Amino acid sequence: MSAYVQIRARGADALPFLQGQLTNDLALLGDDGVQLSAWCNPKGRVIAFLRVSRAGEDLRLALPAALGDAVVAGLLRYRFRAKVEFVLEVVENAALGLPDDADGASEDWLHRNLLGGIPDIGPGQSEAFTPHMLNLDRLDAISLDKGCYTGQEIVARTHFRGATKRRMLRFRSDAPVAAGDAVTQGDRKIGDVVNAIGPDLLAVVPIDGADDVLSVGDATLTRASLPYSLE
Repeated sequence: MSAYVQIRARGADALPFLQGQLTNDLALLGDDGVQLSAWCNPKGRVIAFLRVSRAGEDLRLALPAALGDAVVAGLLRYRFRAKVEFVLEVVENAALGLPDDADGASEDWLHRNLLGGIPDIGPGQSEAFTPHMLNLDRLDAISLDKGCYTGQEIVARTHFRGATKRRMLRFRSDAPVAAGDAVTQGDRKIGDVVNAIGPDLLAVVPIDGADDVLSVGDATLTRASLPYSLE
């Protein structure tokens, strides 16, 4: 079973409905591209991190399988009279931006994403972080001028006030850790592991102090670089 699924959004109002829900600007989505985006709650916390693509007149939202049913149910609560339907499907490689002969959402693919500073948000991380904490502004997953969407006011305020004191950073660990584990500085919890594969992990921690001695349980963390700047 794939680690990912896709939600197919179809109907006359599919695009305008999702334009009012997701953080990125769907008007910029080409026929063959895959756009990173997020669906937030009204408090500006990321419910799901998505890969959005077109499939003819439909839109596809690729996301971790463990969140599929909950995201469909949540979107339906916002639908009201909009002419849009959501169907949960087996994910297509094209919805992940992969060639047809690739191994889909394999652990190698997930590991490459982790090393690239791209989060993988499951049920344990849903509604825990703002888009800026997950570096979505650095991943071109946020539009600041497309108009309103759920959580937009808080996302925009965070951006323009430069109020992001916690960011997702990459580390290496000398012992196994897991998504959801607490990152500590001495006896004090300062952050959370977002994803972990082998010795590599992404964790949301305060920027100040990120180079201090940090731990996850008995494991010691060493900071590693990201392929994009947080300055």
